Amino acid sequence: MTGQQWEIVDVVSGDFQAQLLRGLLESQGILVQLSQEGAGRAYGLSVGALGEVQILVPTDSKDLAQQVLKDYYEGKFISEDEDESPDSEEESD
Repeated sequence: MTGQQWEIVDVVSGDFQAQLLRGLLESQGILVQLSQEGAGRAYGLSVGALGEVQILVPTDSKDLAQQVLKDYYEGKFISEDEDESPDSEEESD
């Protein structure tokens, strides 16, 4: 990976969201690096400027990563089963 160029494809609040998106991108075969301000990471901050986490991918994967993130934010990864609330099944009684 030496000499490889990395680009920011998203900036999110907190490590939890960053790790979730990292897993999503890696499941699509995209290498991911996360970058967070040292103080924010040390104190476990998830809000404000110190809580921001940059999501970086190799330059040659940037377009695919942006498309995957766009699809995620548009809800295209939600199955129809997940879309239904548990209460809707009980109402049919």
